[in-house]
Amino acid sequence: MRFLQRDLEACEELLPGLAGRLAEVPFDRLESPRSPAIPLFKEYGGTNLLVPRAYGGTGASALEAVRVIRALASLAPSLAVATAMHHFSVGMLFAVGPLYESTTSLHTSVLDVVAKNRSLIASGYAEGRSGRGILSPTVEARKTPGGYLVTGSKKPCSLSRSMDLLTASVALRGDDGSTEMGLLVLPADRPGISVHEFWSTFPLVAAESDEVRLTDVFVEEDHILRTPPNAAQKLDELNEAGVIWFQMIVAASYTGVASALVDLVLREQRGSAAERAQLCLLVESAAYLVEGVARRIMDDDLGNDCAAASLFTRFSVQDLITRAVAQAVEMLGGMAYISSPKIAYLASAAQAVVFHPPSRISMSEAVVDYYTGKPLFFS
Repeated sequence: MRFLQRDLEACEELLPGLAGRLAEVPFDRLESPRSPAIPLFKEYGGTNLLVPRAYGGTGASALEAVRVIRALASLAPSLAVATAMHHFSVGMLFAVGPLYESTTSLHTSVLDVVAKNRSLIASGYAEGRSGRGILSPTVEARKTPGGYLVTGSKKPCSLSRSMDLLTASVALRGDDGSTEMGLLVLPADRPGISVHEFWSTFPLVAAESDEVRLTDVFVEEDHILRTPPNAAQKLDELNEAGVIWFQMIVAASYTGVASALVDLVLREQRGSAAERAQLCLLVESAAYLVEGVARRIMDDDLGNDCAAASLFTRFSVQDLITRAVAQAVEMLGGMAYISSPKIAYLASAAQAVVFHPPSRISMSEAVVDYYTGKPLFFS
């Protein structure tokens, strides 16, 4: 078994030819603002990875998905980070069907469109920002004749310049000032949607993580999924499912980025055999932790305990990645670091795993409460 063999084999089986095409493109071009990675991802059907087969998609399992994501991240880090929320959005659209029984035609038609057109979905979900659940509204909708006017922004928003569809949680404001939550799905070229520069650092620039603004965007009534009044418990379940998928995909992506550095060490045979073995064990331990979450999903072992496990997995993966990256850079040596911008790029990109919400500091009190028998509250 060669390093990354299992992950690359999964990628070849589910998205034939994509890894090979990415490997042919010079790394600095893949990670540039004009990267061909996202168009290649669409061309080879990457958009359909988690779309169920019933809708014409690939129907990958959670375990297959994290292996594919790790493989792609090892080749094109920005691509994996950019498409993380696409995969999440596809999963959430599939999950909301049973909740929104009166409007299931929308989520069904969107999945059909994604599968048929290989559409990319950008996400305006809260992503677990401080004090908010992953489905907490980020934009507001005001009633207008025939539908709603939606206003708000998301920054950063990956795939901001390549998105075909935009999905977001939305606060629906009633005439009496009260609000209820809904989910909207609309074409990205709808008037009033604009993209503004936001990402100003060099790592992961090809992820297109800029600001997406919605300014009085008209949305028809049937493009918003309204939450039933008795759905509070179901929303909690969806929020937990969202946390699980999000943390798993993020952890898989950055494990792949760190794996690219480990692969360089192995190819160059840097350091002693003992040092290379320790490096492999670090990054493979991260991968196995992520796969453990995937297996729980496949066993339908969800809920608050699994959501907690997914978060703790991501925190543990952060530590393993930090150690593996530092060791790999040291083993590759100063001259390699000076002569190859790829090493510094990968090292910097891998560290971005710590910036995804929720942060370890913000969750400290909740973690302590969890281990005293309370449900884990995601702040």
